[in-house]
Amino acid sequence: MSPKYQVFDGHNDFAWECRKQFAYSTEPFEGPIATTQTDYPRLQAGGVAGQFWSVWVNPDKVAGADQVVATLEQIDFVRRLIHDYPERLAFTPTAAEARAAIADGKIASLLGVEGGAQIHGSLAVLRNYARLGARYMTLTWSRTIDWADSATDEARHGGLTDFGREVVREMNRIGMLVDLSHVAPSTMRAALEVTQRPPMVSHSGAIGINDHPRNVPDDVLAEIGARDGVAMVTFVPSFLTTEEPVTVKHAADHVDHFREVAGVHAVGLGGDFDGSADMPVGLEDVGGYPALFEELETRGWSEQELRGLGTENVLRVLEASDDDYRAFISEVGR
Repeated sequence: MSPKYQVFDGHNDFAWECRKQFAYSTEPFEGPIATTQTDYPRLQAGGVAGQFWSVWVNPDKVAGADQVVATLEQIDFVRRLIHDYPERLAFTPTAAEARAAIADGKIASLLGVEGGAQIHGSLAVLRNYARLGARYMTLTWSRTIDWADSATDEARHGGLTDFGREVVREMNRIGMLVDLSHVAPSTMRAALEVTQRPPMVSHSGAIGINDHPRNVPDDVLAEIGARDGVAMVTFVPSFLTTEEPVTVKHAADHVDHFREVAGVHAVGLGGDFDGSADMPVGLEDVGGYPALFEELETRGWSEQELRGLGTENVLRVLEASDDDYRAFISEVGR
């Protein structure tokens, strides 16, 4: 029996786990996989109909220009994964393609670059990631970089440098969504001053619920809602609460807060599965999404609101930059 609600998840680190565990083999995906939080049977059980696959590079393992090589390897893995399971996955860089794949019973698959260090200071590299299908980039990961401050490192730039602002403008031009997860609040606000397209937060919590540096302040959430963007709630336990044990209810608290501050139209889900060793009780892996929807139903969320939370809100934001993306892809040498 299929889950009642579908999910278009904003962030999953399965690709890096496959680098570590399986030397980028696509064979284990068919599952079950005991050592990951993601495999095809559990994606089905969770109602995951769309996925931004994170292409992330650990700067503690890979530095400098080698991060570009590693990012290309990550992109290659995701593209091969989709190719090797054509009955289950579809490469869908636009919202229209994603909707078509979901209607066909496939998991719509897109790419998200998790960290501005991975362009190695080059707009040309950024453009080539887009040409390969990346539709968002997180401006930083957990380290402050040459042009943007991270939420979990020393701030050096007051948010964004002039080059950082140029990156945001170029992302707008080529149709890449500006992802404000991981960045310092000053960086969030600076990016919101620059971007002309709806922004996203791919996997964060609310500072208003738990004062963790990786979470999003209320003024930023409100601005994201006013800009018709989307803020996607993660399930990383330390972001959700300082209590133990961490449960589905704690995740639902953040979803409710995002709704209250940003608006019901601006809330999504970005679990960060395979990006955290532990997850809440009831949300241990990608199969756990139905438990969250059940909890939200008890809190009065309507069916229409839950469908927006699950899939439609993020698809609307993606679609708002699709024309930019199509125009860029159709151009030669720009």
